[in-house]
Amino acid sequence: MLLTAALPTCRTIAGIALAAALAFAPVSGMAQTKAADFTEQQKTAIRDMVRSYLMENPEVIQEALVELDRRQKEAEKVATKSALGQVAATLIQSPRNIVLGNPSGDVTLVEFFDYNCGYCKKSLADMREMAKTDPKLRIVIRDFPVLGPDSVEASFVAVAAKNQIKADKYFDFHQKLLESKGRVGKERAIAVAKEFGVDPVRLAKDVESAETRAAVEETMKVADTLKLQGTPAFVVGDDIIFGSQGVEPLRAAVANVRQCGKAAC
Repeated sequence: MLLTAALPTCRTIAGIALAAALAFAPVSGMAQTKAADFTEQQKTAIRDMVRSYLMENPEVIQEALVELDRRQKEAEKVATKSALGQVAATLIQSPRNIVLGNPSGDVTLVEFFDYNCGYCKKSLADMREMAKTDPKLRIVIRDFPVLGPDSVEASFVAVAAKNQIKADKYFDFHQKLLESKGRVGKERAIAVAKEFGVDPVRLAKDVESAETRAAVEETMKVADTLKLQGTPAFVVGDDIIFGSQGVEPLRAAVANVRQCGKAAC
């Protein structure tokens, strides 16, 4: 943060310094002038002029900070769109996806979550609301276990349970596991899976399978490409919505994708 904040100040000072330097540099050598070419006297004069200017016009620094923030956000949007383009096929079409809502929906909402994430638990109500009120919405949930070994173990069990729990019941399983009290690990995940009729012997075998590992690693790889730092994170169209922000931002993004093909029209 401190380094970022310093950048516009440096740029502003550089511009002022150049103007000051021109007063001391010969006209014929202006294009070749470098900081090392100035005498100590010239450098001192430049520093004094810069300091004086900034003291008299401190709003220049604030304006530069605002402009830098705007440029950084724009660069982040470009980077996000590029990253999403790299993983779009996997996000939307991977056979390993756990699909909820309408499997033939016109817009896909992808959620990255962790079963031990408090904010993910909070966002569960938003996901229920989206699924309930938008019959054309396709929802993909990706277990992104970033909160410790328990989360990783629960992730493997939940992914493996997909082999036995029917699609129309998986959301119920997901909700019950996410609503669990205390830490969610392997034991809790297996217990909930059993409540949904899962054969524990087959489940244990599937948990250890190469396919289950590949599914978990696929999500981790996609999250790494998207530079996700935590959960929850939602992908809608060409944008990522970070954190639990309520249902309205999700609704707005989905509506925009339907209207113009982008999360923000």
